[in-house]
Amino acid sequence: MALLVNGERIENADLEKERRALRRVLAEQLPNESQSLLEQRAQEWAGENLIERVLLNQAARRDPEPVSAQAIPQATGSDPADPPPETDLPLRVERLIARVTSHASRPRRKDLVEYYRKHRETFQAEEAVHAAHIVKNVDESHSEDSAHGAITQIHQELQAGKPFEQLADESSDCPGRGGDLGFFPRGHMVDEFDAVAFSLGPGEISNVFRTQFGFHIIKVYGQRAAGVLPFEAVSSRIEELLFSKKKQKLLEQHLDSLRAKAEVQEVD
Repeated sequence: MALLVNGERIENADLEKERRALRRVLAEQLPNESQSLLEQRAQEWAGENLIERVLLNQAARRDPEPVSAQAIPQATGSDPADPPPETDLPLRVERLIARVTSHASRPRRKDLVEYYRKHRETFQAEEAVHAAHIVKNVDESHSEDSAHGAITQIHQELQAGKPFEQLADESSDCPGRGGDLGFFPRGHMVDEFDAVAFSLGPGEISNVFRTQFGFHIIKVYGQRAAGVLPFEAVSSRIEELLFSKKKQKLLEQHLDSLRAKAEVQEVD
């Protein structure tokens, strides 16, 4: 079976490819659902997905405004002034979606607060530590003795009062940002690194220690207990989520209007 959408054909092979892709996604999202129901949903949604894709393409093609030749990706050997047919279609579709969703307003703060109140248990944070490090690597180019000697010299400079961040930028084998690693939970780093980082309090600097990568010194800036993240820590994430939902709703309404006027037929 194939589909005709306003006279444009969707081949059965394309429907089958979309069905298989949806089937894999649904199996991951709904691991406890029955196989027959997953198959039924994938079969139904495959056709609708492709119909909507064709309708968007058709609407984008009808837009008389040209796409700048400079914005169109150039195929090897093609003439920028005369690009191959349809190379501008993805840009036209992108432009159409941007126009359709441009009226979406940013969610109000009270909407963010309300969403957080209803879903706060989903914003769980693991125990984490905020740390920076100085490292001297042990590898083909740096021997154990040379790396240990270098990190020992750095440790002595720290004890003499030289700022950790300055030494991290000047002497570490991983310079930049004062060695700042940001917050990270247990298990994000190798075990030896975790053991030292989570044993220190804010403001403390470790002794030299070894991991599989070389020799390290850590400075801890702060700790965060496991639990629900505060609203201010997730408000920007909630804002983008709700804003994305608003734009998606506008796009779905536009697709519904295209679908209502479309002529869709099943053909052999």
